Amino acid sequence: MKDKKKGNSRRNFLKNMGIGGLSMAGMSMPFIGDQVAYATQNVKRNSSPSDLKITDLRVTRVLRTPIIRIYTNQDIVGHGDVRDIGDYRYALMLKSRILGENPCNVEKLFKLISQFGHHGRQGGGVSGVETALWDLAGKAYGVPVYQLLGGKYRDKVRIYCDTTMSQDPQEYARRMQERVDAGYTSLKMDIGINLIEDVEGALVNAEFWKNQPGGLSGWNSIPGSYANTEHPFTRVQVTEKGIDKLMEYIDVMRSKIGYEIPMGTDHWGHFGVNEAIKLARAAEPYNLAYMEDLIPWTYTDQWRKITESTTTPTQTGEDIYMLNGGFKELIDKQAVNVIHPDPVGCGGLLETKKIGDYAQQHGIPMQLHHASSPVSFFGAVHAAAATENFLWLEHHFVDTPWYDDLVTGIEKPIVQDGYVPVPEKPGIGVELNEEVVKEHMDPEIGFFEPTPEWDESQSWDRLWS
Repeated sequence: MKDKKKGNSRRNFLKNMGIGGLSMAGMSMPFIGDQVAYATQNVKRNSSPSDLKITDLRVTRVLRTPIIRIYTNQDIVGHGDVRDIGDYRYALMLKSRILGENPCNVEKLFKLISQFGHHGRQGGGVSGVETALWDLAGKAYGVPVYQLLGGKYRDKVRIYCDTTMSQDPQEYARRMQERVDAGYTSLKMDIGINLIEDVEGALVNAEFWKNQPGGLSGWNSIPGSYANTEHPFTRVQVTEKGIDKLMEYIDVMRSKIGYEIPMGTDHWGHFGVNEAIKLARAAEPYNLAYMEDLIPWTYTDQWRKITESTTTPTQTGEDIYMLNGGFKELIDKQAVNVIHPDPVGCGGLLETKKIGDYAQQHGIPMQLHHASSPVSFFGAVHAAAATENFLWLEHHFVDTPWYDDLVTGIEKPIVQDGYVPVPEKPGIGVELNEEVVKEHMDPEIGFFEPTPEWDESQSWDRLWS
């Protein structure tokens, strides 16, 4: 009798656990909707999940970021972002593929739409829809998204932040110290050859590009410009004098903030492998946390050459779409020391976790890029909480005073002493502050205006015959 009671107790314990500790990615049932239904048998529901249907998809745009809203036949909506500076139509063209479907079947719908994503900003539509689906699934079952991804490894997520650039090294270091004083425990600085383009004898072949349309700017849409010529093909070189001037910025920065704070660098410029190696070796005494995107991520073997030539850690990945789209080869070849997906472009929240899990199997940590709205920022917080080898998540809008006001439902400020508490509310855990969004939105797009022109698919999408 005593053994029987013990058995009943054990069964009741397992039954009452609900979804605690169960990973949606690891269960063997056919679709996420069935997995969620099984795992949340005893969880209080906020809707009727099995009857949930997608009825509409609309967009608005704030901070260069298209925000999507997926509507349902019940009183819940889901939100997600297309990656910053991405085209909102990347998401709208997916609408006809998901109308009438149950948003809780996240994996099923992801397989339907994932073929329409690609690298860079072109992964933003799929990633935004996937995030909004998780938001809906969490709301439908009354649980936070991290729980649907398998549970959390941490209660708060560590943040790294950018710092606005200055030509004056001392002023740049002062701005970095302000970040430390604000409680941030991990930083990143943009430092590149644009800082020394007017220093005589610092660069080779720079004058050629300065005299072309767009000059040495890394950000324009001019075909054939420096900004749109891949690094190995500019033939820009950095002289010893140029290297010394660039290292001065890092030296002054380290002298100001010390060595306890992890410090990464980004946007070095467009040049080839040899220059990257020279700069990485020169930076070794300063113990950088990483040097990011020294060359395009596509050149895996060249990345491995850089990584094996220096003790300065290397990092790339913000423009890669999906694990099998490029991360797997970088990881398999040990081509970089840190991988750097953006959940708003790499395929979404579950794909981010898959990338991190695969990297962990190969001894590589994961840092998350993010420069979009607070909606996907909190989506990234859930992915970070659910992935063991996570390091830091980027906060790109530290200097935008109304960034935190775009969402409600969480304690403010969003970042507290360099960390973000993981939301415990259903779904992503935040809702849009509609008045603030309307105040700062792109008026040409409007506020979630109807999009009936995107209701019908006009193509045959199957990839095989």
